[in-house]
Amino acid sequence: MKPVIYKRSYRCGSTELTLGGRTLIMGILNVTPDSFSDGGLWTDPERAVQHALQMAAEGADIIDIGGESTRPGHQPVAAEEELARVLPVIESIHRAAPHLVLSIDTYKAEVARQALQAGAHIINDVWGAKADPQMAAVAAQADCPVILMHNRRDRNYQDLLSDMTEDLNGSIQLALAAGVKRDNIILDPGIGFAKDHTENLQVMTGLGRLTELGYPVLLATSRKKFIRTILNLPAEDVVEGTAATVAFGIAQGCQIVRVHDIASIKRTVDMCDAMLYAGSPRLRE
Repeated sequence: MKPVIYKRSYRCGSTELTLGGRTLIMGILNVTPDSFSDGGLWTDPERAVQHALQMAAEGADIIDIGGESTRPGHQPVAAEEELARVLPVIESIHRAAPHLVLSIDTYKAEVARQALQAGAHIINDVWGAKADPQMAAVAAQADCPVILMHNRRDRNYQDLLSDMTEDLNGSIQLALAAGVKRDNIILDPGIGFAKDHTENLQVMTGLGRLTELGYPVLLATSRKKFIRTILNLPAEDVVEGTAATVAFGIAQGCQIVRVHDIASIKRTVDMCDAMLYAGSPRLRE
């Protein structure tokens, strides 16, 4: 069955970001001391800017900036500390390359609001607008794309994909009720969040079901534990495993992939797109 591909266009500063013609690549820029694979590497704003520019040169369409690790067992940080980490980086990248599309990886509404003012264009919320009751209102007021990721505290699933669908619909309704435009909503299945090894694999095989919900889907599998476990390799040595998940996701209709290794994954994405779009996927407005 041909995957569903959604046509969307987002105005991000001076750049128009378009879905429906090829898969977009989101490059990961963690300005944290404790992220699971690159913690501490990009906390200096100057180094962060250079890394962002390098990712863009290698083919990243979006740079996703995060100031709080969300790895299992992470220590939450206050909004003030998160802002102190991300704002100098966002401002510096925006000055150096105002055409770059930036997203802010946060579940805190105030962090999202100030990041958007500093030059970010997209909100990427790992709690799907459920952790902070003001997040959806911030997204609505900014009229910006918002990525709603699946996550939950109760892992007692009755039926994994059905429960995920219900959870994501809850996030969607929160966003719509706050005034977020339907076309500004992007979904993320939340691989590695509130799911064990077997459940992550089950979600991967059911991505096509999630792409049928009516919204573009972002897939974020880069260097995740389920890949490292299967290959028995450290995070920095699983680019082929990540590429396999990216290809599998694109084949099921995922339209944005969030990754660390841009150059290698760009080649994977380009090859997948050549086959996918030659096969005339089902395009939806």
